[in-house]
Amino acid sequence: MATEQCDAVNMDPDLELLSDEELEREAEGFKEQGNAFYVKKDYAEAYNYYTKAIDMCPKNASYYGNRAATLMMLCRYREALEDSQQAVRLDNTFMKGHLREGKCHLSLGNAMAASRCFQRVLELESDNSQAQQELKNAESILEYERMAEIGFEKRDFRMVVFCMDRALESAAACHRFKILKAECLALLGRYPEAQSVASDILRMDSTNADALYVRGLCLYYEDCIDKAVQFFIQALRMAPDHEKARLACRNAKALKAKKEEGNKAFKEGNFDAAYELYSEALTIDPNNIKTNAKLYCNRATVGSKLKKLEQAIEDCTKAIKLDETYIKAYLRRAQCYMDTEQYEEAVRDYEKVYQTEKTKEHKHLLKNAQLELKKSKRKDYYKVLGVDKNATEDEIKKAYRKRALLHHPDRHSGASPELQKEEEKKFKEVGEAFSVLSDPKKKSRYDSGQDLEDDGMNMGADFDANNIFKAFFGGPGGFSFEASGPGNFFFQFG
Repeated sequence: MATEQCDAVNMDPDLELLSDEELEREAEGFKEQGNAFYVKKDYAEAYNYYTKAIDMCPKNASYYGNRAATLMMLCRYREALEDSQQAVRLDNTFMKGHLREGKCHLSLGNAMAASRCFQRVLELESDNSQAQQELKNAESILEYERMAEIGFEKRDFRMVVFCMDRALESAAACHRFKILKAECLALLGRYPEAQSVASDILRMDSTNADALYVRGLCLYYEDCIDKAVQFFIQALRMAPDHEKARLACRNAKALKAKKEEGNKAFKEGNFDAAYELYSEALTIDPNNIKTNAKLYCNRATVGSKLKKLEQAIEDCTKAIKLDETYIKAYLRRAQCYMDTEQYEEAVRDYEKVYQTEKTKEHKHLLKNAQLELKKSKRKDYYKVLGVDKNATEDEIKKAYRKRALLHHPDRHSGASPELQKEEEKKFKEVGEAFSVLSDPKKKSRYDSGQDLEDDGMNMGADFDANNIFKAFFGGPGGFSFEASGPGNFFFQFG
């Protein structure tokens, strides 16, 4: 047996002087020293001594089996797999060799090969509990792989991450599972986690095309498109047939070009073209959340220039849905709300902005929105008179004359009680409006949002619009409305 195990040509010429029995004793001594270091968990030294034993007797299956066990403790599973396979080639009945080969396959994610190894162990020893348990682990991994494949097809990336986490509990060294998990983390927007997994793999294997692709994917989804393209190109150098890297590279370049075209058109004042270009860019890759959020916000800016304010609000909302931290989108939407007099919504957006970034500018915008909201909750005297906020004194007087005559109660004396009541209310509002807007001091306080009650002006039930009417039209003899024909009235001073 010693002759069979130790008949290899040895590299050390001094060993040729030893007999087979002496070589075997020497090898056993190295093995025993290796065992001692293994017990002490000094796996590096154990590895060295097992290697010496193998050099002495390269056809001893147990030496390869021991070294395989040591390499497994050092997490060097590929090397351990080679040693365990060599062990069972030398001795197909070497149960520990088959068991270790199976565990190496399992750790590397090859559950089918692992199953075959554990089944061989059970052929040798049908009640081997370790093989029975590891076989169940292999079957579980195959099931998680199946579920992950279905999940990926359905774009249920959380399910894929869950399945890969479970599979990695038994297949800790499987780069394939780690890459799939990292890719799905990137697709879920969990970029730091995805980058961490990809970077760990690249530290061990800088040429891993899948890890390079995932690293680029994270950068791409974080809107660092130029850097992302560099990683995609590097991945394609390592694996020219890497279809995902090729597609991502093409999308990244197309997205960058279309976005820049839109920006150029906007700067040149060609808003219709910019709107179309941003719309086209949004169709390139629905998965690129951050870039698409910016594109929606850019299109909203163009939309506001084109007076498409409701569309601009909708685009900002889409941008915020994609990226809840996107301050620029909140600011743009808030301004659109202000322009459409939706002040409560504007205040809500400005509050969100100010909570995130407490700057003087944001504080000013919030206060202005709060003021406009306050003003919007009272009567709009400009609307009552039908004039804009920059109306001159003469325009205010003309508007009052027209509205006061239109709603004067005497003009509607023959109408139904309900209509008389409504017209009387409008007549009073017209008087209130003129009283405020014709007085520079009151108008200033009204425009600034201050309470008019502070001026001692009572706009309540005691306010008499007829006094305003008399003061405006003047004349000592009073006035009346007389009919000049069916439905026609004229105003007559007494």
